[in-house]
Amino acid sequence: MKTKYILIATLLGCYPFAMQSQSAFDVYSLSQSDLRGSARFMSMAGAFGALGGDLSVLNQNPGGIGIYRSSELGLTLNWDIQNTSTGNGAFGKEKHKNFNFSNLGYIGTFRTGSSVIPNVNWGISYNRTASFNRHYSGGISNLQGSMTNYVANQTTAGGWKPEELGAVQNGYNPYQESYCPWMSILAYNSYLINPSGDTYKGLFQTGTTGRGELEVDERGGIDEYTLSFGGNAMDMLYWGASLGIVDVDYQLYSYYGESLDNAHVPYDGGNKSGNGSASWGMENYFSMRGSGLNFKLGVIFKPINEFRVGFAFHTPTFYSLKSEYYANTSYAFSAYDVASSMNIAGKATTDEGYVGETYFDLNSPWRFIGSAAAVVGGRGIISFDYERVTYPTMSVSYDGKEDVYVSDYIKDYYRSSNIFRLGGEFKVTPQFGLRLGYSLQLSPFTEEIRNDKLNVVQAGTTLSYTLDDNIQYITAGLGYRYKAFYVDMAYLYKTRKSTFHAYSPEVEPNGYLTGVSPTAKITDNNHEVVLSVGLKF
Repeated sequence: MKTKYILIATLLGCYPFAMQSQSAFDVYSLSQSDLRGSARFMSMAGAFGALGGDLSVLNQNPGGIGIYRSSELGLTLNWDIQNTSTGNGAFGKEKHKNFNFSNLGYIGTFRTGSSVIPNVNWGISYNRTASFNRHYSGGISNLQGSMTNYVANQTTAGGWKPEELGAVQNGYNPYQESYCPWMSILAYNSYLINPSGDTYKGLFQTGTTGRGELEVDERGGIDEYTLSFGGNAMDMLYWGASLGIVDVDYQLYSYYGESLDNAHVPYDGGNKSGNGSASWGMENYFSMRGSGLNFKLGVIFKPINEFRVGFAFHTPTFYSLKSEYYANTSYAFSAYDVASSMNIAGKATTDEGYVGETYFDLNSPWRFIGSAAAVVGGRGIISFDYERVTYPTMSVSYDGKEDVYVSDYIKDYYRSSNIFRLGGEFKVTPQFGLRLGYSLQLSPFTEEIRNDKLNVVQAGTTLSYTLDDNIQYITAGLGYRYKAFYVDMAYLYKTRKSTFHAYSPEVEPNGYLTGVSPTAKITDNNHEVVLSVGLKF
């Protein structure tokens, strides 16, 4: 274990702008991609890298544009039902429905009259590549620790003085004028941490019992507008290139609170402390908005009509982004055997409503896709894709300079991830086809972070984080062709399991776990119905 993980606050002391920067989890949020595209593409689990001839391949393997021999116009509608359950001591169930327009594209074809290069094609498309919509909530029973103790340990290790953390007054603003972490400032002004000699104490002590409450609401998505160009050589080699213009809108609301008995609570305006009950909660608001560019290059090679292979690579999406964030707390402490007039209750907000703003650049991972497809019996297709996503190559920079601290955390938290897609299609008649598919996306998180062997550094006042496990898709669909017109339908079942952490565990360099983070198991089950219509001409 690296010594840099002794305490998060020590790092924040060395890196004073950490409270105003992005975390490694912000980078991950904008580096995901869902299984999205046309209904035919989705019904075969996206295993189209060696097939081409579909509007969705412009975002996957642009070499597929070379397959086209005629023009095409198509659009796709999605109806999504999301069921989310919370378990492992936290109990809650959520159900949400969304209807949206997710794909639109046009392919134009120019016939050259040459047998060597028979056609050159171009295309333009819109695709929602990722949706962040997710909501879950629940209660965590039998707490073994408190976020307040975690923040107290950080603040103590950072050596921050009470006068540095004090509320906005007399022209002094700790949020803007000090190097103190925002979480320490907010916790101090909410009496969640209290000075005790040269240290700070949280609310949890020996004999404290209680429960936690959580709520997380994510909104937004990533939209990509793609310009593509390609063609074919001797009907054997199909090639293409795409330029992607990306818009991102990510919004996060999170709540975490605790109700504690036999806690170490302040009273008499914070001048005294004793045993009592404590109730507190913190709301966080965070958003990222901006745009980016990426480039994709791909080829499909067809040595015989019954078999073809494909390869594509995607550069990182080079984002230019703006983030905004703020937080507030509410608190109520009642000391045992103390007059109610001496107890403490109130609210606190980061800088009385001040919204932190950060402008930064972000590079998403590189992606490499290898594919193979075969025609079986003249009526069936079997297709397989393998995708490699290099999450450790993600990076954040400010004013053209890479944030080396975040880059180090990225390498510690993430590993390259593999995605497998398998799809099949059977033509019942020349006009009518049936399709099936399966996709498995392996978790990108390292075993160390998943097994609570690392301290997790977050930015600002958002200390909670969620670790995704493997993601699976099971898909099915059908399609009908009538002359130049086609209609396709698809059904997708997506399951994702995650683990919510209220805050980071505290891990010493030898790997010894000194503080346990409250956790909850999150299960998402998504049911999606997709309809695509189009015209070939």
